[in-house]
Amino acid sequence: MTAGNRSISDILQDIIHNVQEIVRSEVRLAKRELRDEVANAKAAWLLLVVGGLSAIFAVLFLLLMSVYALSTVMPKWAAASIVAGALAMIATATLGVGIKRLKQLRLPELPERIIDRM
Repeated sequence: MTAGNRSISDILQDIIHNVQEIVRSEVRLAKRELRDEVANAKAAWLLLVVGGLSAIFAVLFLLLMSVYALSTVMPKWAAASIVAGALAMIATATLGVGIKRLKQLRLPELPERIIDRM
C-alpha cells in the first residue's frame, strides 16, 4: 500500500506505537534526571559531612591552643581544668535552654488520634 492508502487500523497502531515510545522516552529521561539529582545530593551531603568534621576538629584544636596558652602562666592541669570548666558551663547552659524549648513545644494531636484508633 502507498502512504496515502493506509488503513485506519494501521494509522492507529502507528499512533499508539509513537505515544508509547514518547512515554518510554519521558520515563527514561525522568530516571536519568533523578539519578543525576541523587548523585548531586550525595556530593553535597559528603561536602557537608567533611566540612562539619573539619569544623569540629578546628574547635578541638582551638581548645587545645587555649590550654597551651594558659599553661604558660599556670600548671598544665590547671589550664586544662579551666578550659574543661568553661566548656562544661557552655554545655550546661545550651542543653538547659534546648531542653526548656523542647518542653514548650506543642506537638500536634493527630498522632495521638491515630495511635488511639490502632
